[in-house]
Amino acid sequence: MPNNNQRAAPDQAARTNGKIYRRLMPLLIIAYIISFLDRTNIGIAKTAMSADIGLSATAFGLGAGLFFLTYSILEIPSNLIMEKVGARRWITRIMVTWGLISAGMAFVSGPTSFYVMRLLLGAAEAGLYPGIIFYMTYWFSREERAKATGLFLLGVCLANIIGAPLGGALLSMDGIMGWAGWQWMFVIEGMPALVLAWVVWRKLPDRPADATWLDAQDVAYIEDKLAAEAREQGHTPARFSLKAAFANRPFMLLVLVYFTHQFSVYGLSYFLPTIIGEHGGLSSLQIGLLTAVPWIAAAIGGVLLPRFANSDLRSRRMLTGGYLVMAAGLCIGALGGSLVGLLGFCLTASMFFFVQSIIFSWPPNLMSGSMLAGSFGLLNCLGLCGGFLGPFILGAFEDRTGSAVSGLWFGVVLLLVGALVSGFIRRKPSGNVPIAGAERVDAGQ
Repeated sequence: MPNNNQRAAPDQAARTNGKIYRRLMPLLIIAYIISFLDRTNIGIAKTAMSADIGLSATAFGLGAGLFFLTYSILEIPSNLIMEKVGARRWITRIMVTWGLISAGMAFVSGPTSFYVMRLLLGAAEAGLYPGIIFYMTYWFSREERAKATGLFLLGVCLANIIGAPLGGALLSMDGIMGWAGWQWMFVIEGMPALVLAWVVWRKLPDRPADATWLDAQDVAYIEDKLAAEAREQGHTPARFSLKAAFANRPFMLLVLVYFTHQFSVYGLSYFLPTIIGEHGGLSSLQIGLLTAVPWIAAAIGGVLLPRFANSDLRSRRMLTGGYLVMAAGLCIGALGGSLVGLLGFCLTASMFFFVQSIIFSWPPNLMSGSMLAGSFGLLNCLGLCGGFLGPFILGAFEDRTGSAVSGLWFGVVLLLVGALVSGFIRRKPSGNVPIAGAERVDAGQ
């Protein structure tokens, strides 16, 4: 029979993790809901806004994607700053600046101002996602991280479920006080970030030891568990080095896989309302409601599936399978017409955040300390190049073919590449590339 200490360990784990899920995760999820709402609401505004300020589909796609230029460039410094000053201060700063700039989108008057505001919004929000993923490594052990990441990414799904109908409703405010509906949408949807920034400043603990809702046993459990994992993995905290990150083969494979993922996520996010609207006879609110349906599927997949990716082999197989399902869904979406096509997009979306949670559960097995913080930023930075190219390429295909679904075939090819590459990822690098190489490089600096 198990002794009392053997029974106590899982009991303590369940008790501590339960407190974190109840007290910390809702705040992080709400923050991500608002951030994703503010970065993607232009998809709903596309038709009316483009007509008012003179944007072609290519110009809209370029502006939508420019967000990721500054967002990507500033990912690494943002994460390194957060590690130094703490999550509470830095996430509060991020939320204040992005809320103000998102509301300021109401005042764009042409392509140039549209591009500038999207660049500023990307700079303001840079580091939020990788920063929170890194922040969660302070709280969750290895076996919990995929599940926690999947729950956090629920924010993206909820933002689209809530945001699409909300945006459609706000567009109906067109003409009130002389403002267009899309202007009201940007202003109203930018304000919650400022309110939540105050909540984050007051309530978000930097580390488990700062959380008043954890007792001494909880804090000791978290610290002991993470210390034991660090000893097992054989790497120590180290300063960030680009050279070491690029030399880490498993990490660079993750970058390539994540790039193909982000192309599809953001291409579909920005152009799904247009694709649905092509079938004709739908109001803005109806388009918004139908746009929300695939994100319900994404929420279900993100919550239910990540907990099963609890080993190296299973993670690789589920990652490869997820990419194949996404590719099949885009094919159905491009060919299937209104109802069948929507079901295809649901199939693709159901894998979005399941596979993303697997991708971001890998780096803590490869590095730690500032090296991990910077590498989360680098992973998001390079992967989000796909987020830039997705809207731009789909917009260019639409301008050249007259069909909003034509660019989806480019996404299908990229997803098949992602499926192929994912089969080669290992938690331990092969050959002569050591996991601890980053630490040895940095130790001499």
